[in-house]
Amino acid sequence: MYQVINPATGELVAEYPLATDAQIGEVVSRSHQAYLSWRDTPIEERARLVKRVAQLFAERTDELAAIITREMGKRIEESKGELQTVFEIFTYYAENGPALIADEALAIQGGNALIQKRPIGSLIGIMPWNYPYYQVARFAAPNLMLGNTIILKHARNCPESAAAIESIMVEAGLPADAYINVYASAAQIATMLTDDRIQGISLTGSERAGSAVAMEAGRNLKKVVLELGGSDPMVLLDSSDLDKSVEIAVEARMGNNGQACNAPKRMIVMEDLYEVFVAKLTERFAAFEAGDPADPATTLAPLSSQAAADELVGQIADAVAKGATLHTGGTHIEGPGAYVSPAVLTGVTKDMDAYYGELFGPAVVVYKASSEDEAIELANDTVYGLGSGVFSDDVARARRVGDRIEAGMVYINAAGGSQADLPFGGIKRSGVGRELGALGMDEFMNKRIVRL
Repeated sequence: MYQVINPATGELVAEYPLATDAQIGEVVSRSHQAYLSWRDTPIEERARLVKRVAQLFAERTDELAAIITREMGKRIEESKGELQTVFEIFTYYAENGPALIADEALAIQGGNALIQKRPIGSLIGIMPWNYPYYQVARFAAPNLMLGNTIILKHARNCPESAAAIESIMVEAGLPADAYINVYASAAQIATMLTDDRIQGISLTGSERAGSAVAMEAGRNLKKVVLELGGSDPMVLLDSSDLDKSVEIAVEARMGNNGQACNAPKRMIVMEDLYEVFVAKLTERFAAFEAGDPADPATTLAPLSSQAAADELVGQIADAVAKGATLHTGGTHIEGPGAYVSPAVLTGVTKDMDAYYGELFGPAVVVYKASSEDEAIELANDTVYGLGSGVFSDDVARARRVGDRIEAGMVYINAAGGSQADLPFGGIKRSGVGRELGALGMDEFMNKRIVRL
């Protein structure tokens, strides 16, 4: 079953049945048939329809925001902010897509050639619950613009938003089956990947899910894009305004209640700032108050599920039992709902799950560094390599340190983020491939060479 369980109350709101195996087969056929015509649709027409998708997301912001606040507990203002980003992504590809996929001249010995940028076919997207619209947008927008067709399997706790996205595609005027929402199981996705008509798969999710999908994709020789976990460092080298630095840290870590793959989960602070930084950060984390995420006044929303809350509390308890210092929070909040009080941990060591594991919720680990070299060593001591942020009043110093960080994204005097025209992705166990920007159009593209 796909289920809507309101994480603020624990109430079961709705259930959606899984697709049958026969329906799964029909979905693949429908998507492939749609591709055969969609790929030949003039680029100007594809751009017009993708632009209309953007407009509909904007027009239906209030309705769509309420859905994901109910499904996964996001604060309503953040839900609306997510929809603004979705609008920007679809608009970016509608306006820039024709230029991004224009033929490219290639000078070669003895003649000339062209690189033609063409679609490859039907694609599967497996999307997570933490940003139910944004994650879909950054996969679907460039690929629809390119001429691929989409089969979308959303997270099991996001069936209502999944259906809403499909309805927008239909209302925008996309051809039937250019975008298909399917309530599929993992086994059914594996079966789809054996079909020669499926040309690739994109997953945003956990490291474990990414490994399983990559194995199936490799077995069936399918192109894959994976955006997986992250344990991003925020390196604070110096600061002439520590209150501002703390505020940046709080906003970056607590956005979406800490449930963001590229949020800074590890704060690495130079020793002359460390004690005051921890004290100020602890004070700010302790000030959050749980409430109804549909109420704009609420500062602390629930986690996406009770299971997610239990996992985070367990990771924090493990660290404390092994000697870490818990400065505030880290426990279940009494009452209904999957609420966890925001936690600040120090003294975390390599024998604790909180050192190498991803803390996916309102919790942060702070480390002390005595030199740039030690800060860089701490930043790179992770199995992940998604994003990072380096802060200093001396931009050249921040750049120097940033150049030595092993990550797919390095932000100087900024704590990560996402925007339509900036490629997004990581290295190591954070995944393979890029989304957004010009690079996001390249992943499922046939760069066909024509020799003149």
